[in-house]
Order: sequence, then structure tokens, then C-alpha cells
Amino acid sequence: MQIVSVAHSYPRTDEEFAGVFVHRLNVALRARKHAVKVVVPADRGDGTRDRRDGVGISRVRYAPARLETLAYKGTMAESARTPIGAITASSLMLAQAFEIRHLNRIAPIDIVHAHWWVPGGVSAMLACAFRSLKYIVTLHGTDVAILRESGAARRLAKTVLKKAAAITAVSSYLADRAADIAGIHPNRITIQPMPIDVDRFDSLSRGGGGVVAIGRLIEQKNLGLLLEAMAQLKQLGSNVRLRIIGDGPKREHLERRARGLGIQDSVRFVGAVPPDDIPGHLSDADVMVFPAIREGLGLVAAEALLMGVPVVATHMGGGVTDIVPPTGAGRLVPADDPHAMALAIRDLITDRSSLARAAETGRSLRRRLEPDAVARVFETVYQSALAGKTRRA
Repeated sequence: MQIVSVAHSYPRTDEEFAGVFVHRLNVALRARKHAVKVVVPADRGDGTRDRRDGVGISRVRYAPARLETLAYKGTMAESARTPIGAITASSLMLAQAFEIRHLNRIAPIDIVHAHWWVPGGVSAMLACAFRSLKYIVTLHGTDVAILRESGAARRLAKTVLKKAAAITAVSSYLADRAADIAGIHPNRITIQPMPIDVDRFDSLSRGGGGVVAIGRLIEQKNLGLLLEAMAQLKQLGSNVRLRIIGDGPKREHLERRARGLGIQDSVRFVGAVPPDDIPGHLSDADVMVFPAIREGLGLVAAEALLMGVPVVATHMGGGVTDIVPPTGAGRLVPADDPHAMALAIRDLITDRSSLARAAETGRSLRRRLEPDAVARVFETVYQSALAGKTRRA
């Protein structure tokens, strides 16, 4: 099968994390004997055609080099709200559509797989218009979040998604939100998370290292709740240490908050680390806390469970509630209750059987999320789309 994958973020080096799950799926599809090409934006003039792990990549130019700043930074939605950003975003979608058509002329495409309904889905829709090509769209999170904020985005999303031959979402939360906001029948949406490099998480935590949190330091991650929970644990007499892995605009605020709560000696802000270092930070964790709200999925929670680390998340965590169980290997607590979070952390640390339960949950996740298993699901989605059928998994 000839597959073209369209995304706005894709790794350029082995250390770059942005879009790595899309690349992981593409590599698994190629291992299953499919031809896969990728269309993604250039960054500040670096438009090239290259290959990574046998996957052909077109990084398309869409503006003067100084304006090609929409991708790879996680700020596309904010940038596109500015007048110049809106113009360059429109240019990007057109440029990607032209590149898809160019690739189709070289080797006829069977299916176009757009990751995120915008900009990739719009590009796919434009490229497939008045052609026999079909496209599918995968919803990842940020693309669904903007539907709450903009009527224009909702109208455009309805057009893109209704014309798609199939729709997938990485979590049931996103599927339900998209179905409700964009007026799509839920049966049209297949729920399938992106794959994890399970081989990197092939050992179990030995415990003893305390609490770990992993993610960008932004408002949505709700890390202030975790800091307050750590202060509550201190008041309860539990001497638990916390490592926060990641960086972002809220770091200085969170460091001040830790000092204000009197827990600065037990909280370590590690900063951003390469993806390959994440297993090392989980190798001695007793508990991982994922306090984010309205998350698309939260693959780091799955990665923790793969290593037998129980996870505390919130009822408002969005897609992560597909991953984290409310008992046994995990806990779900209110998103505004630090005392409940503190008790959940203490319960999981003191109950040593929680590590064994987390390891059991991790084994089940490993079977679901290893790359070949996910690639097989998408093979079925592609085949159903080409046959004009709908399915829900």
C-alpha cells in the first residue's frame, strides 16, 4: 500500500521528541511492507527531501525562512491567531496539499493519513479534492481543544472530518469530544492510541525513588496541584521526594510555589531530558503523578505502567483515564483536591503490591501499544476506508 502521512511536527534528529509517535507508526507500517512517505513543514528555510529509517520525508517550504516558525515548537495554535500567523498557516496547508499531489503523480497514493485535523487534515482534504484519493484523520488532542474556542474552527473541522474516509482518535475522551463538538456520529471514530517504543521500557522499577512527574511545565499540566499534595504529605509525616522532568514557561512559577509551600528541599526540577533518558527516571520511581486536565492521551502514564510504576491521575485528565485504572495499579482523584492526591500517593507507596499490579497492567498495555500491533490496527482502518466501510475499535 502506498501511504502518505501528513503532520505538522516530525522528528529531525534522534533526540527530538516532537512527532516521534507518528514516525514510530510509519516505521512499523514500513516494516509491514507498506511504502510510506511523510509531508511536514520546513523550519526556517530547511526545506529538504530526506529519509529516516527508510521513510521518505518532504519538508515543504511555505513562507520566507524568517516566517517559517509554525512547527516543532508546540505553539502553532497561538501563532496562527495572529494576522501573519493565519496567513502563513494557510500557506502551509496549501503547500502541503501541492506536495501530496506531486507525490501522487510520482507514485499513485492509496491513502493519505492526516495527523491532526488541522493543518494536516485540511491539507489532505485539499489534495484529495476532485481526485479519487481518500484520506483519514487522526485526532491527537490540541486539534480537538481548539474546537471549544472557535466557531470558525468547528465549521472547518466538520467539513474536514465529514469528507474523511475514516477518523481515529488516540483516546475515547477525544473521540467523544470531537463527536459532540463537530457533530460526528461516534461510530465513525476508531479509538487507537499511538505506539510506544516498548523495548525502551523493558525493565521494572525497583522503587525507592519517590514520586516522578513528566511533562511540559505549562498550565494544562496542573503541577501546582501536585506541589500542594506534596506539602500535604509533609504535614502527614511522609518524607517523600519529587522529581519533575520537563521544562516550560511555568517553571519559575512552580519553583516559587515549592519554596512558598516549604517543600523546596524535597522537590527537584530536572528540566527537559532526551526521550531515551525517561526510562532511567522511572527505574526507581514509587509512583508517577499525572495531574494534567483534558489531556489527549498521556503516553507517559502508559510508559510508567510498562515499567511497573503505579500512576495517580485526575478524573478530569481526559484521555489518560483510558490508561490509568481507578484502583489497583492507579488512582483517579479530583483535579482540585490536593489532600485526595496526597492520600492516593501515600496509599500507593505504602502498598507494595501496587508495583505488581502496575506491572500486570503494563503487560496488557505492552500488547496493545507495541508498534506492530498499532500498525495492524491502522492497516485495517486503511482497508476499511478504501472499501467505503466504517468501523469503531
